[in-house]
Formats: sequence, C-alpha cells, structure tokens
Amino acid sequence: MSFCIVFPLEPCEFYSDATDTVLSVVFGRVRMRRADRLFDIIQALRGRKQPTTAAFLAQRLEVTTRTIYRDIATLQARRIPIEGEPGLGYFLRKGFDLPPLMFTIEEVEAITVGANLVQRIRDPKLQEAAQSVLNKLQHTVPSELRSYLASPRFYVSEGDTVRPDGIALVDVRNAIRGCRKISITYVDEQQRQSCRTIWPIATVYYVDVTLIAAWCELRQDYRHFRVDRIIQSELLSEQFSGDSSRMMTEWMAMRSAPS
Repeated sequence: MSFCIVFPLEPCEFYSDATDTVLSVVFGRVRMRRADRLFDIIQALRGRKQPTTAAFLAQRLEVTTRTIYRDIATLQARRIPIEGEPGLGYFLRKGFDLPPLMFTIEEVEAITVGANLVQRIRDPKLQEAAQSVLNKLQHTVPSELRSYLASPRFYVSEGDTVRPDGIALVDVRNAIRGCRKISITYVDEQQRQSCRTIWPIATVYYVDVTLIAAWCELRQDYRHFRVDRIIQSELLSEQFSGDSSRMMTEWMAMRSAPS
C-alpha cells in the first residue's frame, strides 16, 4: 500500500523569495522546515524494532517534545501508520512505503549535472541509466522544481572522449562485480601490441579518458589500461582468486604514494 503525504505549514512559517524555501523563524534564527522535520521523523521510525520516544526524536531534531507530539498527530491524521502513545514511544507499522524524496534546488542541479557528465564517458548502458534517473526525478520532485529539469540553467559539453571499439564498458563493470578475468589485446603509446589477462578492480574516469585499473598477470603488478587502446577483448568465465576489496586498497595506496 502506498501513501501520499501533504505536509501542512505551521502558523509561524513563511515563504522566502530569497531562498525559494519555507522557513520557520523562532527567536530570530532559522529552523528546519516542518516538511523536512516530518520526513525525518518517518525516517527515524522506519526500521526500528523498539518504540522510539518523543524525547529521543526531540533531541535528535532539536525541537521540544510538544512539537514532536504535534508532528506525530499530523502524520497520523495524514494516514501515516504510526502507532504508539505519549510516554511509551512510537513505531511505524510494517509495509509502509515511504513517499518520494524531497530535493532542494541544489540537489536537483547536482543530480542533473552528474547525469549529464555521464554522457562524456561513452558508456551506453550508463548513459541509459543516467537518463532513467532524470526521468524518475521528473516524476519525483515537486512541480515547481520540474522546470529546472526541463530547462537546466547550465551546459555540459560532450567532451573529446573516444568511444572504445575493442571492449564494452558494461563487460568491464560486470567483470569487476563478478571478479572475472578479461583477456585483452592492448596497444601502448609506443604502438607496441601485447596480449594480457587482467583482473579488473575499478574503472577510472578522467575528463576525456577512461581507464581500467587491474592486476596484470603478465607484469605481476597493478596496471592502468586505456579503454580506447584496447583493440580486442573477451570476458572470461574464470574468476580471479584475490580479495577485490584488499586489491582495491592496495591499488589506492599505490596511486596515492609519491612518485
């Protein structure tokens, strides 16, 4: 069962044109929006096995217990399945589907910029996923923020990254997740060609080039391989035996070490 929450405003709240948000001002300082506080109460109750007291919520959200009691009553009136009573604590009944997340303008723009930057890495599957995120966001954010998605106030260039022909980046990601080896034919900057079997541990994204960080069986060491210099590849069924988390730590340490 899904629910739709309408968060009402408290009498002391007002709309600020300067910040595009609703602010509560008490004793001359700005407090959390009530809508955000109600959302945080749901988050705090969600998944807890024991009842949560109003005093605990009040301390966490920096408000009075009286405010928490009023907020709980508001949520219950909006059919949010919160059970309990003052003095004993509250819990969220199982099966409640949390409503879509609320985003600030900056968060919407951050997601949109990030999704558009994915276009630069020439990975069709990630590009599709990024567009899917934007489509979902379009249906998630309030109507007043949708214009920022429809007509973003920024431009992200497509960059000069060369689309790799010899390897599919989706295979690289699958190999990393499944700890599977990849056989590649690689051409270095001196145009020397070699056949390698690598243990991929990470994809490395720079502005206009994508690398595979991997353990190289030929060199018996960590190496970086530019995907645009791989002329042929095969995702092998054989898995590598190393601990990928440990290998990632070793690679990061090597990368951070002074040259």
